[in-house]
Amino acid sequence: MAARLLALCAGLGALGLPAPPGLPVHLGPGFPAPAWKNISCWSCRAMFTALDIALQFDSNLDEAAVVAATKLCIDLKLAPQDICAQAIGLFKHDVIAAWINSILKPSEICGLLLGIDCGRWDIYSDWNVTLPDTPKPPVVPPKAPRPSAPVTRVLFLTDIHWDKEYSPGTDPDCKDPLCCRRGSGLPPRYRKGAGKWGEYSKCDLPLRTIENLLQHLRSDHFDLVYWTGDIPAHNVWHQSRRDQVVALDTITALLRRHLGHVRVYPSVGNHESTPVNSFPPPFVRGNQSSAWLYGAMVAAWKDWLPKEALETLGRAGFYTVKLGPGLRLVSLNMNFCSHENFWLLVNSTDPAGQLQWLIGILQEAENSGDKVHIIGHIPPGLCMKVWSWNYYRIVNRYEGTIAAQFFGHTHVDEFEVFYDEETLSRAVSVAFIAPSVTTYIDLNPGYRVYQIDGNYPNSSHSVLDHETYILNLTEANRSESPKWLFLYRLREAYGMDTAFPADMDSLIGRLAQDDRLFHKYWYLYHKGHTTQVCEQACKTATLCALRTGRADDPHLCKDLHKKGTYGETRRLWRQRKMC
Repeated sequence: MAARLLALCAGLGALGLPAPPGLPVHLGPGFPAPAWKNISCWSCRAMFTALDIALQFDSNLDEAAVVAATKLCIDLKLAPQDICAQAIGLFKHDVIAAWINSILKPSEICGLLLGIDCGRWDIYSDWNVTLPDTPKPPVVPPKAPRPSAPVTRVLFLTDIHWDKEYSPGTDPDCKDPLCCRRGSGLPPRYRKGAGKWGEYSKCDLPLRTIENLLQHLRSDHFDLVYWTGDIPAHNVWHQSRRDQVVALDTITALLRRHLGHVRVYPSVGNHESTPVNSFPPPFVRGNQSSAWLYGAMVAAWKDWLPKEALETLGRAGFYTVKLGPGLRLVSLNMNFCSHENFWLLVNSTDPAGQLQWLIGILQEAENSGDKVHIIGHIPPGLCMKVWSWNYYRIVNRYEGTIAAQFFGHTHVDEFEVFYDEETLSRAVSVAFIAPSVTTYIDLNPGYRVYQIDGNYPNSSHSVLDHETYILNLTEANRSESPKWLFLYRLREAYGMDTAFPADMDSLIGRLAQDDRLFHKYWYLYHKGHTTQVCEQACKTATLCALRTGRADDPHLCKDLHKKGTYGETRRLWRQRKMC
């Protein structure tokens, strides 16, 4: 039963508990500081042993675990008392169901919380996908298209995070994990309240800002829209299934109203479910399954997707669709790779068979000479290690077929370069990571437009360039009619001839050598607004993230580290998981 308490403590991830190796217990920046580091291994084992014994004699075990977990949340000052109680109440049924077959000993629990020096555990065992025997075709380096070749413009939206409780004038620096909303109170007299269009703080967006963005986009031309999820706000301690479906339907309706002439291709974010990050594999049935969410998505998106895509979306949240001659899209449910998805503690081996399914799609595309775009929410480098390494292996095998990868989740503007597995030196693919629509945390709202090699025979369908646009909140909150502004164009900003994998790898090297160029990158990384100074360890961590499409691989960054910076670099790098 100690495992049941630990499961509920995993729910406290919504309140900012850190993510020790393997344990899905943290959610985002702006939440309280880690507290587990203050517990010794001996104390941890003693605590969970005592709880184990006590709970065995309690006639209402689940309620006892709820009470104990709530007290733990309050004692460790993870959140105010009312939020601790609400979060535990929200998470208890799903998390206990996920852990019902994962009973661990106190030493194993403490190994999860504090690291393997305190106890070993084998929940996340290694596994491998099966690649077909078909030999990999010879590698053909990409070439820039002729100047007159058609270009496809793809609008990319991610991490909208609509807060229906957003209220101008409220305190942007409240005690709760999410502010600028009813219940946040008023700020002190010397400080301004939340702005009309958004705020530089731990706040999400009002509906008026999202609608203003979509009204602005109506005047532009796009051939496709990729939309990679995270629709609801960060009030994860107080959400219902009805809340999530309302958010899904509301934003979908706005997209259809303002961009109705363009087909939209969505993917599933980690915030779509409640409890947040709760995505059980399809074999889980009944009230704990995700059928309520996938069914709502099928109903909302049925005009955008063909029948075959709706079938796999409704089963497990992923799909594929033919976009046109020579090009196919794959939308992945990246929650099946997530550290924070506590259902993977039951079974983390290729959940829903998604990666094996992906291999089949890519092999079909290779056989027919098609290119493939992959979209998803969580970038591969932030996934669980075994999932990430398997995905990396797939990207290596099908580098000639995968034309581009697009992700979101981190809220900032970055990318991940994939290298050949033999030498880890030749760049084979890039996962572009676009900035968020939301301000959370301390950012301007933003969106991305990709220029893709267009539809013509033998097109590479690769990313040729991209543009980023923002809403400058300082200026917008002084106006009744805010203006969305062009921030930068990739190749122009960094002096690049093309944006192929080798070019992005070369950019990382230039950023490492040129401090002025890195400071420019740091500014654009934050969508044109940051007060943070990035010193050496921060810079190394930032550059390491650009190389790390394969999670927890020290070989990819070993040449970046200076003496004494590795530990700090790892700490800063792991903060990217906090969204």
